[in-house]
Amino acid sequence: MRRMKVQLLAFATAREALGQPSLEIEIPEGSTLADLAGQLLTEHPDLEALWPRLAVAVNGELVDAQTVLSEGCEVALLPPVSGGAPDRRAGLVDEAIDLAALTAEIADAACGAVLLFLGTVRDHHQGRSVDRIRYDAYRPMALQALETIVTDLESRSTGLRIGIVHRIGVVPAGEISVAIAVASPHRELAYTASREALERLKREAPIWKQEHYEDGEVKWREEEPLTLQEF
Repeated sequence: MRRMKVQLLAFATAREALGQPSLEIEIPEGSTLADLAGQLLTEHPDLEALWPRLAVAVNGELVDAQTVLSEGCEVALLPPVSGGAPDRRAGLVDEAIDLAALTAEIADAACGAVLLFLGTVRDHHQGRSVDRIRYDAYRPMALQALETIVTDLESRSTGLRIGIVHRIGVVPAGEISVAIAVASPHRELAYTASREALERLKREAPIWKQEHYEDGEVKWREEEPLTLQEF
């Protein structure tokens, strides 16, 4: 039987279970995602306990177990999520977020309200001191999720403009990890849109956070699953 190669990407706890962030795997032509899962769990048994909680994306789209894989496709293992694009109102950055640039992107003379929400890294969690958080992301899908949130919310109200930028990598306690800027004709709409944008980001974007405590312990925070597939 002819064989083909696929590229496997793993994030957060899936990366730890796999033992590496990426892997090229050879499988028979015509294999489904379920076939790949069977091979993976045999070769990497540490994935077995995590597998029921994973979502899987192929070439940036969530798929089900019967999806047929193709030569060279990218398969991403996505644990539950915790909590720059052509259009610069949605972006992922590896450095400090440029708040002035983000605000300028959404500013409009027709808007009487401009609201800026900043999410910062807390120096504690459940009574424990936190030194920093490392954010990991499946970038193509995360960026698409941010763009979708912006587009969806803007389409509901005339004059509403939204920008969302999330920082990826290590963010020390006290520094900004996410910024949401909203401009609207009236302040009430700005507050509502900002709140919904944040809640959707936490639910929909494949971005994970790893807390680094001052006592040296490291822990992934995974809470709500993405849309899971049955295997």
